[in-house]
Amino acid sequence: MLNLVLFGPPGAGKGTQAEFLIDSYRLIHLSTGDLLRSEIAAGSSLGLEAKAFMDKGELVPDAVVIGMIRTTLAAHPGAGGFIFDGFPRTVEQAEALDRLLEENGTPISGMLSLEVEHQELVNRLMGRGLVSGRPDDQDVSVIENRIEVYNRKTAPLIGYYGAQGKHFGINGMGSIPEIALRLKETVDRLPR
Repeated sequence: MLNLVLFGPPGAGKGTQAEFLIDSYRLIHLSTGDLLRSEIAAGSSLGLEAKAFMDKGELVPDAVVIGMIRTTLAAHPGAGGFIFDGFPRTVEQAEALDRLLEENGTPISGMLSLEVEHQELVNRLMGRGLVSGRPDDQDVSVIENRIEVYNRKTAPLIGYYGAQGKHFGINGMGSIPEIALRLKETVDRLPR
């Protein structure tokens, strides 16, 4: 089984490259945002629990998110693998995910970390903001803050997966097909 964590700062191209990886390797896309919305819409017990936190403006606890991931894994027993997008974001979440995957005998194969120069991230997000209309992609100070939060809170995952020999830095500069080729070359070398 191929289990990938797609990683990188805002604007690195994770969404674009996730689609390539899903299509190329027939992976199930596990986006925590999508999972939360789906469970809430279905009215599941986990969805109702998550909604109670969200309605109060609070973050959904890791245990609830892990429960949703557990449900998704169980719903796809014949899957060739999963791509984790938006989770984990902290070392604690990565440890919880590792424990869950160990229970299923399907560890993370690798963390693919898209590496993009700072100014390029800003340029990409500003460009996306012009097309999407997203206000958080149209304000340079908001963009800079998002990148800083990533560097401070999320980037430590590089060390966590690096210590396991599972961190793979991927040059995220260049055209979409060039980056996809770099990802493919790395994924093809990973154990299954």
